[in-house]
Amino acid sequence: MRRLIPPLAVAATAAGLGVLAWAEYVNWRASHRALGVSAGEDGIEAVVVLGYRDRGPAANFVNRYRVRVGLRSQSPRARESVLVLCGGSVGGDIPEAELMARYARESRGYAGRILLDSTSTTTQQNIENAIALVEDADAIKVVSNSPHAAVGREYLRSRRPDLADRLARGADYRLGESPLLKVAAAFIAGRYHARR
Repeated sequence: MRRLIPPLAVAATAAGLGVLAWAEYVNWRASHRALGVSAGEDGIEAVVVLGYRDRGPAANFVNRYRVRVGLRSQSPRARESVLVLCGGSVGGDIPEAELMARYARESRGYAGRILLDSTSTTTQQNIENAIALVEDADAIKVVSNSPHAAVGREYLRSRRPDLADRLARGADYRLGESPLLKVAAAFIAGRYHARR
């Protein structure tokens, strides 16, 4: 005898898939927002990785993800690429930037140049403190989860309009990657934009 799927299970599955699709779209759209028009791909590149509250003593899941995004955002065509890691001691004694740097070096084998902003406690401060570290770059990539990175680019654009044309897209969006993180990011982005 053929068993029918209860309507409530069908509705719950459809709702869940709808939320995932919505979050995927929000993240994709954010990855294309607040970009410049003249970023030089073959010049000096700065990849700014925004930190997330971290108790330590090792980088948490979110900061490990963001470091991986930062590393894959580096262009092989760039003449020089620097990883700018941002975040102070928000959730613990060790600055997020130091935890991320340790993860990049020890766990990901990154041997390239790293600059640290280890005093900021908000996204806005991440950007303000990173400006002096990136203002000579031909291309500036702000990375995190896509909606958070877009907020970072918007802050940079408002603080230093002269750098806005150098904002390039990082590799923070990949179809189907980290779906639960995308859902959380989409809801947080919605709350952020509702308050503005």
